[in-house]
Amino acid sequence: MRYLPTSLCRYPECGKGFLAALIPLVIMACAAAPHPQETATPVTSPTKQPAAPTPDSSATYHFMMGYQAELAQDTETALREYRAALKADPASREVKARLAGLYFGLGDLTNAVQYAEEVGEGTGQDAQLLTQMAGILASAGKPDRALRLLDLAIDRAPERGESYFPKGIILLNQKRLAEAEQAVNQGLKYSPDSPIGYYYLGRISIEAGNAEQALASFDHAIAANPSFEPAYLAQASFHESRQEKDKAIAVLQKYLQHVNPRNKDIRQHLIQLYVATKDYAGGLAELEKMLEEDPGDLDVQLRMALIYGEKKEFAKAIDQLTSILEARPAELKVRDYLGYLYEETKEFPKAIEAYQFNIQLDPTFTESHIHLGVLQYRLKRFPEAIMHLSEAVRLAPKQPEPHIVLGLAYLQTEQFEKATQAFEEGIRHNPKSADLHFNLGTSYDKLNRFEDVVRAMETALSLDPHHADALNYLGYSYAERGIKIDQAVSLTRQAVALKPDNGYYVDSLGWAFYKSGLIAEALTEIKRAVALVGDDPVIYEHLGEIYMKQQRLSDAREAWLHSLELDPSNEKLLQRFREQGMGDPAQEDRIQQAKRRVSEKIQTQQVTP
Repeated sequence: MRYLPTSLCRYPECGKGFLAALIPLVIMACAAAPHPQETATPVTSPTKQPAAPTPDSSATYHFMMGYQAELAQDTETALREYRAALKADPASREVKARLAGLYFGLGDLTNAVQYAEEVGEGTGQDAQLLTQMAGILASAGKPDRALRLLDLAIDRAPERGESYFPKGIILLNQKRLAEAEQAVNQGLKYSPDSPIGYYYLGRISIEAGNAEQALASFDHAIAANPSFEPAYLAQASFHESRQEKDKAIAVLQKYLQHVNPRNKDIRQHLIQLYVATKDYAGGLAELEKMLEEDPGDLDVQLRMALIYGEKKEFAKAIDQLTSILEARPAELKVRDYLGYLYEETKEFPKAIEAYQFNIQLDPTFTESHIHLGVLQYRLKRFPEAIMHLSEAVRLAPKQPEPHIVLGLAYLQTEQFEKATQAFEEGIRHNPKSADLHFNLGTSYDKLNRFEDVVRAMETALSLDPHHADALNYLGYSYAERGIKIDQAVSLTRQAVALKPDNGYYVDSLGWAFYKSGLIAEALTEIKRAVALVGDDPVIYEHLGEIYMKQQRLSDAREAWLHSLELDPSNEKLLQRFREQGMGDPAQEDRIQQAKRRVSEKIQTQQVTP
């Protein structure tokens, strides 16, 4: 029996269902309720069939009530009425089709599949109804059953192109490319102006590696229907996959200019492409257009602030974020980013105030605890850093960064056991973090646990063989102790190869050369380290040792005095200086001045909060 036409919808009206999953079958999208105007004119099957028995009045009544409920989006009532109609007329394929569509929309695939398959049983079905049910079966993970219904639909109405296209996309998903292309081309023979067919052909061509044909097919789809959004998106996605972002931008601009300038999703994607290509002016121009349409769109204002931040125009970014927070003071992530911008502009009190404000609003907001702790660490306010980082660790134990900076803060306050515990706790939650293992090794070094130092550094290198800090630290540790010198040279060479302009790594390599007896090579590297780093007491101490080895006593004396100027508390070097007959460095005027500078600096730090 036939209560309503089976021509439920045509593609342009159902486009959103198609767009939702990139390549969903059009037949799935068309499983919605019929257009109201279609209720007036029944459509007979394209092929002659024996006359169906006339349904009783109760079946017709329940069907119409179900249909009215569908229109009112009252799914529960619609299901109840359709089930009543089916009870009165158990053979009705139209009722089963509507039940299949409703259950599919509810995500009840078991019932959807059951009714869809029942529609496909027997003979005499309408080709479009079969195509719709095939869409449900394909979406429910039953591609072979869907293909059976589509072949049946094609057999019923071979001139109906719309049945070939979903068959092509199912075959594409099964990697049967030749068959997929053949099916779509057959459909285009009967429906030469179908944007869907050309779109599917383009998808098949991409999978087959035929880029030119893919782009040509998408162009055909747009020519057939200039408003056909999926073809524009497919073209843009294709260009993005080939890192042709400028071409992707051109496609999206064309869509916005000629199809739908109010499509926010497309415009936001265009903005992302502008930012990715560092065309910040283009991104800001698009955001300005969005603000013209909705001046109160705070999300757009936030995106503008982020772009200003990328451009290092921090003042503009700060103004933008401040305006947003005036309207939405509870936006914690916005204020957290504002704190970061204040850090970038060296306005540390304002940054601290922003982070603290967030913590007052929400004491569990981890990001502001982390950022405030790291900032306090940078400002050498270690007790405050420890307080916030300890809380961050408690709130987010699986984030390695707060564990690392907390451990470093303990190291700076010479709480070596606590530092070790902080790193070990971090590793318990993040066993694959090479940085945590590296820093644990440095804390073991402070506790004179050299075997543990080696183990931690080797673990770090097993996790990240290119961890330059671990390579340098382990290599220098061997060189300093005069053991495994060949390995020391190898490790420090690797570190320098990774970061050739790191003067400290270069110093380590020079020191490893010195320990291996390669004095000329050592001098070359240490001099390069001096040029790269500038004033560092350890490097000048090493330089003096090399000069001593070369019997260049005057140069050695000068290098050591320079080292003591930088660190007049180095008792070991003071003693070595005297033992080599160079006099008492403490009597040197330059060393006395250095001591006064250090004393004044300590007094200033004690006075300054």
